[in-house]
Amino acid sequence: MQKAVPCLLMRGGTSKGAYFLAEDLPQDPVARDKVLLGIMGSPDKRQIDGVGGAHPLTSKVAIIKKSERPGVDVDYLFVQVVVDEARTSTSQNCGNILAGVGPFAIEKGLVQAEHGETLVTVYMENTDSIAKQRIRTPGGKVEYAGEARIDGVPGTHAPIMIEFLDVAGSSCGALFPTGNFSDEVNGLKVTMVDNGMPVVMIDARDLGLRGDESIADMEANDALKAKIEELRLAVGPMMNLGDVKEKTVPKMTIVSPPLNGGLINTRSFIPHRVHDAIGVLAAASVATAANIPGAVGHDLANIPQGQRRMCEVEHPTGSMGVEVELDPDPDVQVPLSTSIMRTARLLMDGTAYYLDKPYSE
Repeated sequence: MQKAVPCLLMRGGTSKGAYFLAEDLPQDPVARDKVLLGIMGSPDKRQIDGVGGAHPLTSKVAIIKKSERPGVDVDYLFVQVVVDEARTSTSQNCGNILAGVGPFAIEKGLVQAEHGETLVTVYMENTDSIAKQRIRTPGGKVEYAGEARIDGVPGTHAPIMIEFLDVAGSSCGALFPTGNFSDEVNGLKVTMVDNGMPVVMIDARDLGLRGDESIADMEANDALKAKIEELRLAVGPMMNLGDVKEKTVPKMTIVSPPLNGGLINTRSFIPHRVHDAIGVLAAASVATAANIPGAVGHDLANIPQGQRRMCEVEHPTGSMGVEVELDPDPDVQVPLSTSIMRTARLLMDGTAYYLDKPYSE
């Protein structure tokens, strides 16, 4: 009853996951999700019977195929596999796992590598948006070693520059889905923003927090978690996301003044665990909003100067650099582009196995 599927295991940014060619998985979403649950080892909090890493950041899947869209190389579908439930979600994108999509496409022959550097244009199915990646390919092969360092990953690796195009409102319909830079919900002032990832920003002071609490302390704070989840459920319809009880969006980000000279400091619920760092597209949303007067966090932020701004979004294990290029018209709040440097590494090329039966049996 054991079946096999070709698979690459890759680290993308500060996440890790299984990467598949779309043609190697069932086309029916229900059948596909059954396979993915079996391969990752869900539902089980340890994922001991699969390749998942027992944490939302290491229980991720990328499904990739050659694109038929003009000017696009590959289509990428991100699937979040829930660790302790027999459930998956495609309601969000993942910019960290995206970092491995370009290298995967080259490794699998979907994109022909150039000598020196290869540009890979990716259509992100989850959010109907485009990203462009620059991959180092000396000698026509992906280079993983290099001098780039990202917080949350040990060592250094080859940089992968990712430029996000037209991601504003990709999930919620608008950069600020309520039409306001801030709203009051459940007695809290919040900013709801979507620059590639639906995010709710809350001032740490309004929650009785400093903003520099440890991940363990925040996850042990049951009263805080209940308040954050109650707020998340309330804002879901306001963000055009509907009932979000079974969804992994929006991300709930608590903001405070920067501790190390960056733009702003963050702690993010994703949504029920606290992120070790911050998601790529969540950082893009936070950086964009923090630059806008009237948004939650703007009065706390260390705002850079110029039209093209490098914004360091601080998080529990360091910071993430987000380059935001503003529109020259100050009345236009949607940025012209948002770019982030990530790294990725191929960990294993092989075959994943799963039992062809429901895990409940």
